[in-house]
Amino acid sequence: MQATIEVAGLRKRFGHTMALDGMSFTVTPGQVTGFVGPNGAGKSTTMRVILGLDTADEGTALVGGRPYTSLRRPLHHVGALLDASALQPSRTARNHLLWLAHSQGLGAGRVDEVIEQVGLGSAAQRKAGGFSLGMRQRLGIAAALLGDPPVLMLDEPSNGLDPEGIIWMRGFLRSLAAEGRAVLVSSHLMSELEDTADHLVVVGRGRVVADTSVAGLIATASGGRVTLRTSAPPAAMAALTHAGATVTATGRDTLTVIGLAGEHIVSLLNRYAVPFSEVSAHRATLEEAYMELTRDAVEFRAAGQEAAR
Repeated sequence: MQATIEVAGLRKRFGHTMALDGMSFTVTPGQVTGFVGPNGAGKSTTMRVILGLDTADEGTALVGGRPYTSLRRPLHHVGALLDASALQPSRTARNHLLWLAHSQGLGAGRVDEVIEQVGLGSAAQRKAGGFSLGMRQRLGIAAALLGDPPVLMLDEPSNGLDPEGIIWMRGFLRSLAAEGRAVLVSSHLMSELEDTADHLVVVGRGRVVADTSVAGLIATASGGRVTLRTSAPPAAMAALTHAGATVTATGRDTLTVIGLAGEHIVSLLNRYAVPFSEVSAHRATLEEAYMELTRDAVEFRAAGQEAAR
C-alpha cells in the first residue's frame, strides 16, 4: 500500500459554520509533516474526515489512494491517535491493546512489541484509568502502531509529556518517518515541530495557508534581515542606505538591515572604515513564522488585543 494521505477540496459545514473550505494537501512518505493552525482552523475536522468519522460535503480524503472506510483491517494501513482518553479505564494497558489487536487479526506478541516500543513495559499490567496524560499518549501511540501501518496520524501527541518524554517523542517520530512512513502530526508546540517536522501544512479558517518545508518557511519569515552592531550608527546607516539597503535603528548601537547580504555589509563597512562588532543574519523561529502566517486566522482574541506578530 502506498504511504500517503491525500486531501483534496474538502468542504464541511456545521450549521452556519464553515469548518473546511477547500482544504487540500498531501502527506508523503519518509517525512514528518506538521499540521498546524489556530483553534477552529479545521485541523481536527480534517483528521476526522480522513478517518471516516465525519463526512465531507465536498472533496475527497484518501489513505494510500483509498477512502478509509473501504480499508479491510484498517490498522494495517493507518494508525491514528486523536484522543488519548478514548479507552476503557478499568482495563490494563495490555488488555486495552489486546482487544484492538484481536479485532485486526493480530496476536499477543505484537501487543508486547509495541508496549516495549513506547516505553510502557513496566506499566503494562496497570489499569489505564490510573495513567497520567503522558502515559495515555504513549498507550495511544502503541495502539496506532499495532498493525505496523505505513501511515500514521497523531493529534497533539506531546500533550502531557514531561521533558524526557518530549525528547523521546521527537526522536521517535523522526525514526518512524525514516522507516518510510508518512507521519502527520498536529501540534501547537512550534518549538517541538521545529526540531521534528520536515514539512508543514499551516491552516486557517478551513483553508491551507502554507504548504512548505520548515526550512523554507523560516527562511521566508526571516526576510533577509541582518543585525548590525556598531559604535557609529549614523555612519553605518549612511553607507548602507547609499548602497540601497533599508536600515532601521533597533537599539542604541544596533541596526536592522534589509536588502544586503551580510558579506556585502561587511565589505561596505570596511571600505568606509565604519567600526562594527557584529553582523549576523536574522533567523526567525518557527513560532514567529507561524504567528505571522496565522495572525488573521485567529478565531478568538481578548478585547483590545491585536493580532500577534
